[in-house]
Amino acid sequence: MNIKVTNNSKLPTESNLKKNLHTFILFDEKHSNLFFAGVLKANIKRQNGKITDLKKTALSAELDNGSLVTWLMVSEKKSTFQIQTLLRKAFDKIISENPKTITIVNESKNNDEWLRQAFYVASVNSQDLPNLKSGVKKKNLKSINTYGGLVKTNFKDIEALVSGNTLTRELTITPPNQLTPTIYRQKIKKLSKENGWKLEEFAMPKLKKLGAGAFYAVAQGSEPQDAAIVHLTYSPKGAKETISLVGKGICFDTGGHNLKPAKFMSGMHEDMNGSAVVLGILKAISDAKVKIKLDCWLAIAQNHIGPKAYKQNDVVKALNGMTIEIVHTDAEGRMVLADTLTMASRKKPKAIIDFATLTGCMHVAMGDRYSGVLSNHSALGCMAVGAGSDIGERVTAFPSDEDYEEDLKSQIADIKQCTLEGGPDHIHATRFLGRFVENKVPWLHVDLSSSNRKGGLGAVASEVNGFGVSFGVNMIEKLMKIQAL
Repeated sequence: MNIKVTNNSKLPTESNLKKNLHTFILFDEKHSNLFFAGVLKANIKRQNGKITDLKKTALSAELDNGSLVTWLMVSEKKSTFQIQTLLRKAFDKIISENPKTITIVNESKNNDEWLRQAFYVASVNSQDLPNLKSGVKKKNLKSINTYGGLVKTNFKDIEALVSGNTLTRELTITPPNQLTPTIYRQKIKKLSKENGWKLEEFAMPKLKKLGAGAFYAVAQGSEPQDAAIVHLTYSPKGAKETISLVGKGICFDTGGHNLKPAKFMSGMHEDMNGSAVVLGILKAISDAKVKIKLDCWLAIAQNHIGPKAYKQNDVVKALNGMTIEIVHTDAEGRMVLADTLTMASRKKPKAIIDFATLTGCMHVAMGDRYSGVLSNHSALGCMAVGAGSDIGERVTAFPSDEDYEEDLKSQIADIKQCTLEGGPDHIHATRFLGRFVENKVPWLHVDLSSSNRKGGLGAVASEVNGFGVSFGVNMIEKLMKIQAL
């Protein structure tokens, strides 16, 4: 994040604050000596409102020198998601003017959390994202100055989250002709060098030799055959435990032989979002210098149609030796993840978390406001719900009991890839994937139904919102605090 940050525990004088072109003021209901109180009261009176209305909607006004000020009243009875949503909407006017400097003033008492969230919202929504329109202006924000926070208030962890979230959004938004598996792998190599991550690639010939038939079946339909499972490792000194992250990286999904209609194929360059989330988490953890070893596994491929593409009723053998009956070629995500999860679990990490835009069923169940989680360990699922609530990226847990697997019985193979009858496909997918997690490793599956929401979600104003990065970092921090699941 290339934004200079200054933190001042003391409040400025009103005359000095007036010199700033863009100021955001947080205050509580028991305020006194509020900055620019006359201007605020005059605008509230004009709108026939009352000051407590600012708990729900911010108010922006220009001072007589042309400076823009926004006021928002803090409330103790708000969840993290509610705080972030309020702040995102409140900052809209300031950020729309593409400022060079934003000043955030905390006049509330004992509410550093609001100040920290305001910093996050201002920073994350002032990052440049891919845009190929002619004449698009770059973001101008160079500095954020904060006043009124505690002396110990530190924004380094938030800066790391902003960097991770921005990386995820940059990759996910990139058009598919500019992020083929070949190009994606080149970008990852560059990132690994810049951040000191160890890189290992399992390209198609190597995967074939290893017997990773589930991944290979999907990837063989594309030319060039540039798919790979990419293994990245962050291993700081002093790290005593390992957590594995797995990400679905389908750079474009046509559906294969079971071709998607145009309406549902549009946007399928975002089917690599799970891998982008993993990279965002890895970036954030690295920038924050967290003492945990991360093993990251990215299943990078495309799902195309062609003479070599896999088809319905094929039977393929996965890396763990299981045979799979292909039922629908558009269920490619669980195929590439199957072998990738096997590779991750053979390292025997403390836990595995996978991220994937996996099923339309989850989107039907949850819409685009929440994502769903499923786990082979009930405590991990409960932890995930709490982690999402804490950080403002909400998830809910679904069951994945063993009897759901009866629907995946095959007459010719060890397991069916999916069913054609519909039903709880998000649960079927989890039961399927669970068969490829070895060594009884605790595993959490995150089905990213909220990766793209029109108008933004929580703290983030862009449609592609980087959902999962803050959640993933919080999950890692929680896992580090417990002995074992």
